[in-house]
Amino acid sequence: MTSPSNPRGLRAELESLTTEAFRPELAGIDRLPTLDIARLMNGEDATVAGAVAARLPQIAAAIDALAERMARGGRLVYAGAGTAGRLGVLDASECPPTFNTDPDRVVGLIAGGPQAVVTSVEGAEDSRELARADLEPLGLTPDDTVVGISASGRTPYAIGAVEYARARGSLTIGLACNPGSPLGAAAEHGIEIVVGPELLTGSTRLKAGTAQKLVLNMLSTITMIRLGKTYGNLMVDVRASNDKLRARSHRIVALATGAADEEIERALAATDGEVKNAILTLLAGVDGPTAARLLAESDGHLRAALAAATSTTRADTA
Repeated sequence: MTSPSNPRGLRAELESLTTEAFRPELAGIDRLPTLDIARLMNGEDATVAGAVAARLPQIAAAIDALAERMARGGRLVYAGAGTAGRLGVLDASECPPTFNTDPDRVVGLIAGGPQAVVTSVEGAEDSRELARADLEPLGLTPDDTVVGISASGRTPYAIGAVEYARARGSLTIGLACNPGSPLGAAAEHGIEIVVGPELLTGSTRLKAGTAQKLVLNMLSTITMIRLGKTYGNLMVDVRASNDKLRARSHRIVALATGAADEEIERALAATDGEVKNAILTLLAGVDGPTAARLLAESDGHLRAALAAATSTTRADTA
């Protein structure tokens, strides 16, 4: 990788990246009508899902390895700079309300710290040492997973995070948007979503950013499905922290059980608003404490808890 003190070499390196390539056919885009520009952007965006589809086997393999470690109590840590870092922070911050995860189970680190989420922190992405300093307080273990995120695949902060995590024995995933990237090579699971040159030269908040968000959504969501955080396609571990989520909790219980509103309210009240527990009390005919015990014994998997409750009922009536 080129030294930051060699700007000519860095320019040459960037020019070799597909995400930085110039598209002369779009040189007159600023003179087009707004609708035509919107159509161009929409057409570009439509190619991103196909680029992700081409890497689904690699994504699935990474998720299986990640979920196995999280099932043992491990954490998922995202590390990136700029747009990539912000996307990691976004995905991490949405896991507690969506899946009722502890905030320290899915962590988003961005070069430059929290202030970099809303403003540029110059030079932060160029430091591998900064990544190490951000990760050291976490006390990484072999059950943890660190995902380095970088559109170019060459960002020192993301690579440094992956290298440090790998040295600690943690699982590593490198998410980039260029083929043969240093980040992909540094990680055990390299996921390179090749979206091609951007509509605006080098503006990787566009297609590359969209691709990264799609993959991060997959990493967290499918992992949570594997961990029993859903029942079918229902978010049964949702945390009801506001009126909207309380209404959603009620609706989820209704969709899962078909019970009447009054029954649902009683079940939620008896289980301190825990959606999984409420569903189990209604479908298995057990009380709140029994539902809690069955779920604990099933590692939070509602289907397994239902099966256990059903087998117990059959045994009692045999």
